[in-house]
Amino acid sequence: MKKNIHPTVYETIVTCGCGNTFKTISTKKELKVEICSNCHPFYLGQTTTTIEAKGRIEKFLSKFGNKYQDNILKHHQKKKEKNNKN
Repeated sequence: MKKNIHPTVYETIVTCGCGNTFKTISTKKELKVEICSNCHPFYLGQTTTTIEAKGRIEKFLSKFGNKYQDNILKHHQKKKEKNNKN
């Protein structure tokens, strides 16, 4: 085996944008991440479709104006209530 081809491995402190920190092993001494298991919607029990749907609705409204806003918001509210019942 060749010598000196493997990177140096450090005990790393990972810092999340929410303020959470934890230790792991990495080739870098310090890592900063935007989202971790403490603040990610999947681990909090929330669905990502709600987040995506909200963005799609806002995009649609910015494109077509407020003409359809009431109907879309009613539909979104019904869908949200249906998901909460399950």
